[in-house]
Amino acid sequence: MYTKTLFKCLVLLLFCVAKSNAQEVLTIENAVKIALDNNFEIKIASNNLKINETNATIGNAGMLPKVTASVVDNNSIQNTSQIRQDGTSTSLSNAKNNSLNYGVGLDWTIFDGMRMFAQLDQLKELQKLGDAELRRTILVKVGQVNSTYYDLVQQQQQLAALDTTIVISKQRLTLAQNRFAIGKASKLEVLNAQVDLNTDQVSLLRQKELYANAKILLNQILARDSKINFKVINEVKVDNALILDNLLELAKKQNPQLESQIINIRIAELQLKQVKANRYPTVKLNTGYNFAESHSSLGFTSESTARGLNYGFSASLNLFDGFAQHRNEKTSKLTIENTKYALEQQNQILSTQLATSYQTYLTNLELINLEENNEAIAKQNLEITLDKFRIGTITTLEFRTAQLNYVNAKVRYSNAQFEAKLSEIALKELAGNISF
Repeated sequence: MYTKTLFKCLVLLLFCVAKSNAQEVLTIENAVKIALDNNFEIKIASNNLKINETNATIGNAGMLPKVTASVVDNNSIQNTSQIRQDGTSTSLSNAKNNSLNYGVGLDWTIFDGMRMFAQLDQLKELQKLGDAELRRTILVKVGQVNSTYYDLVQQQQQLAALDTTIVISKQRLTLAQNRFAIGKASKLEVLNAQVDLNTDQVSLLRQKELYANAKILLNQILARDSKINFKVINEVKVDNALILDNLLELAKKQNPQLESQIINIRIAELQLKQVKANRYPTVKLNTGYNFAESHSSLGFTSESTARGLNYGFSASLNLFDGFAQHRNEKTSKLTIENTKYALEQQNQILSTQLATSYQTYLTNLELINLEENNEAIAKQNLEITLDKFRIGTITTLEFRTAQLNYVNAKVRYSNAQFEAKLSEIALKELAGNISF
């Protein structure tokens, strides 16, 4: 009988070990790497950047000539009659006529008021804008991964706290049952212990639901199967050395939204250059080499061929367009002014967000120390209360109060660490300095 029981225990132990090994331990570094590889928004932003890189060419700016090849073949069958100057006439039914023209031509705009150079610079600035947008998307997603990951760590810590309180509640129930059995406690004490244990089990079940949902959400952000099971580390490390002035300096250099506004000013200025280019003449060169053949069944010439080079140039200048040029320049200047206002606004928003987030960060750091001390006190209080409860010198209500105080203290400490980590992530994201 003993051997059979031992065998069952070994089988159960091996099953638990195999199950635990099947769960990957996902670190924050691995989570960020998976997100960078898989996240759809990052992939879209990356492709948009590649589009801008592809467009930033001298050909797209109109600096290169256009070379075209053409073939035109015309054929006809007609009933034709002709009367000549001397009065004679001739006619032919189903007269066949055809002409064939083919060749290559080149058109090249050699001057357009420097518009093509401004357009090329604008395409390069759009490429920089795409790069800033990609970095913004990456920063946002990395921040989101960090926030969700450490929320999962917090949920895991709260699960552990509820597991602990259920162990204590079971001990309390066992003690109450033993005391009732020897006549030192009433049935009411046993029932109260059972009710409290049931309440703790309900809380644990709810917490497991939150934990499972947080896993699904993180899998979604990582763009992988929502059913993948994993565990996270059980520790939240908060960087407590952040300095506001350093963050402000970094934000001015690295914040992608601020950088985008600076680039938008440059794009608007280059757009004004393109508009002003319409004040100057446009000069184009053209050349080509053509072949022509024609056949006619009736007439003085039955067959002719020609081939040769043609070349020339054209120039045009806008003299009056209903004041459209003046209107376009005015609107372009107003656009530049608006982009400068937008930059000032973004600077102000960024400074405000950094200042408020930093104040929250400092408060949360203080709360970590306070809640850590509270947890230690609550744990010591619970240990003393449990010893007293075992010898029957305190009531069940006092014991339950100490138990709940300990659980709440652990939860508050976990929350304080999580909130401080969120503040750290927000500050580094605003400064463009979050690690990935």
